[in-house]
Amino acid sequence: MAQKLTQFVDPFLGTGGHGHVYPGATVPFGMVQLSPDNGDEGWDWCGGYHYSSKTIAGFSHTHLSGTGIGDWCDISVLPLRDTNDIRKEKTKYPFEHKNEKARPGYYRVKLNNGITCELTASERTGFHRYTFPEKTGWLKFDMGFRINWDGSTAAMITILDEYTIVGYRFSNGWAKGQKIYFAAKFSSPIKQHAFINDSTHTINKADGKRVLALLQFSTENPLTTKVSLSTVSTQNALTTLNKNINKNFAMAVENADQLWEKELQKIKITTNDHSFAERFYTSLYRTCMAPVLQSDENSNYQTHDNKILTFKKGKNKYTVFSQWDVFRALNPLFTLTQPEKLPDMINSMLQLYEDNGLLPVWDLSTWETNTMTGYHSVPIIADAILKNIKGFDYNLAYTAMKKSAFQQQRGTPDYIKYGYLPQDKHGWSVTITLEYAFDDWCIAQVAKKLNKQDDYSLFMNRAMSYKKLFDKSTGFMRSKNSNGQFNEPFDPLLSEHGETGQYIEGTAWQHSFFVPHDIEGFAKLYGGNEQLVNKLDELFNAPSELHGENVSGDITGLIGQYAHGNEPSHQIIYMYTALGHPEKAAKWIKVVTDSMYKNGPDGLIGNDDCGQMSAWYVWTSLGIYPMNPASGEYIFGLPLVEQAIIQLPNKKTLHIKVNKSKSNRQNSIQSIQFNHKTIPVHSIKHQQILAGGLLEINLN
Repeated sequence: MAQKLTQFVDPFLGTGGHGHVYPGATVPFGMVQLSPDNGDEGWDWCGGYHYSSKTIAGFSHTHLSGTGIGDWCDISVLPLRDTNDIRKEKTKYPFEHKNEKARPGYYRVKLNNGITCELTASERTGFHRYTFPEKTGWLKFDMGFRINWDGSTAAMITILDEYTIVGYRFSNGWAKGQKIYFAAKFSSPIKQHAFINDSTHTINKADGKRVLALLQFSTENPLTTKVSLSTVSTQNALTTLNKNINKNFAMAVENADQLWEKELQKIKITTNDHSFAERFYTSLYRTCMAPVLQSDENSNYQTHDNKILTFKKGKNKYTVFSQWDVFRALNPLFTLTQPEKLPDMINSMLQLYEDNGLLPVWDLSTWETNTMTGYHSVPIIADAILKNIKGFDYNLAYTAMKKSAFQQQRGTPDYIKYGYLPQDKHGWSVTITLEYAFDDWCIAQVAKKLNKQDDYSLFMNRAMSYKKLFDKSTGFMRSKNSNGQFNEPFDPLLSEHGETGQYIEGTAWQHSFFVPHDIEGFAKLYGGNEQLVNKLDELFNAPSELHGENVSGDITGLIGQYAHGNEPSHQIIYMYTALGHPEKAAKWIKVVTDSMYKNGPDGLIGNDDCGQMSAWYVWTSLGIYPMNPASGEYIFGLPLVEQAIIQLPNKKTLHIKVNKSKSNRQNSIQSIQFNHKTIPVHSIKHQQILAGGLLEINLN
């Protein structure tokens, strides 16, 4: 019998510290993320929950996983033993972590007031089960519940019959114009009800900015509730609800478990280290948290500006595209682990292009938040095209990519005009120039594949823009003004968190190495490979301090000035292997994986960022990493697994076998055989992996 892999997942891993993940119930990429909200606010409650809190204020149905900005937490439900505190803005009930547990697709907590709360989910439906200590209990449906950046703009609840209610919550937060509709059905009839707060209401319906409904039930038996979501209408939510009419709570738990087991079985590892298995499979679990479904079962979806449309490019439309984070490792992983869903994800990006005018930068509920730098839908789509992934229109994709490259905002016109982005024209100028250069290289590769030679030449020229910001005297990428002069004074330890800074969420040390598309040309700026290697050595040995009055809180996990807790550093270690020093890559991989990925609530050193931090660990554990995430090439590092079997999209398998030396030093990779032929300790291509077979990695 195959080993059950869900047993290794700990949904609480990363719920402390700055991980910003939630512990509640969801299924892979599902619309519903049913999870507890502490009722507390602040940066570390971006996911609604933080392990440091000791209260629960409700269980809402939508959550973001690992983001740096908080939103959602829609359709909040809270069981009550009495109605004493019902008029408070938030009712917070104490609980203890010893009375709390979670596994993939299931969450349970016994509140200190004696109510046991259990949650599970399907793609568009949340399932609740509440066990009360008395024969009578209440449920509070609070459409005004909010934390952090979010706030309700309109809400409604209607009681259709003694078992069924419907409603909606509209809100503005990080995303504007958000709309979530729901339909709920109870296992016991509503005995009585009341509407509270600012709502205007009739006997069975309430409208207002903050609609709160109190529903009383007989609770001699556990009270179960099904809550289905829609982004379009209460009728669509009812349709989904009725399709779940014969599914009970236990069946939903089992179904969620099976879905998660199917995901985890895609990469089977062999290890005697239970703690490592827990870190690996929790990371793999977290790679399936975003993007999430946005369209209903009938393919309808609603935009932030109130258009009700039908998604015709595929089966499901998705939202939550954290492109600045996930283009680096998560989406390249999807080309192996999500062959069925990836075309729909890309078609969702193309739909956003058609609906909004540009490919998404950071899409949330169809609202372009324009958060972070670059136009990084481009490398995601380019990677898929260059890997010959089918199911979307390459020509439409190319047109959309070019539109991003010639957009009239985000510093792009000045980047084109000057050949770099001047700091006196736009903040974050160094980061933007480096990231635009990489994105342009990606467009060039697609242009070449599509036989667009003039475009290939144009974008390859733009891809060299990074060279214009290199300061040979310091060895850093530095900001210039439009007069071509470097800005002075220069401090490589300076962190400026605001939009007037030169580097986003980082210092010159962390951003100066982002040239994944031209390592050879980059090294020449330093005088050769060894000189660049020396600069990398300096990075890891620089002072771990930050200067400035507004230092970015995202710079975490410092080793020297390497900052693993944020994305700009994620490819840097693998540059050592690319430059001919895999032993140096192995050294720092060991340090990072030993010190910055741990078990328990404080297990993540920084925001998981919709799975990017976790995807880095998955790749690294297997011994490879997409240093250039659109090249179809995976650079070797230091495998943490003993063996792994990867289920490939073409039904073949890749067996990774790690042979340890008798000395057991395991310092670095000594040699590699792929299907019994020796290959360099450098990289392996995507097409080679798709051939399947045996990859033997020998450690010295």
